Amino acid sequence: MVKLLLYIKHKLPFIWAFIEWLNGLLYRLLYHRSQQKAVQSVMEEFTLPGFTFRVIQQSDLPGLEQLIARQAPGRLLYFKPHGFDKPSLLKAYSNPAFLMMGVFEGSHMVGYFFLRFFWNRKCFVGRLIDEPYEGKGIGRMMNNIMYHIGWRMGFRVLSTISKKNSLVMRSHTNNSTMVVLKELEDDYLFVEFVRSRE
Repeated sequence: MVKLLLYIKHKLPFIWAFIEWLNGLLYRLLYHRSQQKAVQSVMEEFTLPGFTFRVIQQSDLPGLEQLIARQAPGRLLYFKPHGFDKPSLLKAYSNPAFLMMGVFEGSHMVGYFFLRFFWNRKCFVGRLIDEPYEGKGIGRMMNNIMYHIGWRMGFRVLSTISKKNSLVMRSHTNNSTMVVLKELEDDYLFVEFVRSRE
């Protein structure tokens, strides 16, 4: 199923657009209220001094565009959740099944992370941290927020990771929640982040 969806997304964009629309409609009807509740409780629980983690508003999109524009091309090689131009960012923002979140130092956006939900209780995660802000605990806090929102909503939390992406592979070296489900084509791993049974 994952291979089929990836094929449709990259090779048949008109079909993918319909799938995205239908998924957004179903997601809003089924899970919008539980998402609001989960986001509020998780954001209150997971904090990092000096930084604010919150859901992105439409007025934040220029800051997100600037954050992406500041990145060296190699840092975006494996990070392609959507287009990075203004219309693409607005389209992602307008999708009820795509939860966009930002990390702010004052009013300056220094990180971007998201959950892409599917109506069948699966969600995919992704994140980007401005290079000067790496190593400050932001990534760990992003993970906590993404995973716990998904888990509290009763969703499986998933991702595809390129084995060639040394930065992400290194950051997940000690991630005890990550389980590799299968190897995909082009050196990608399909992984799930599972809740501890403690």
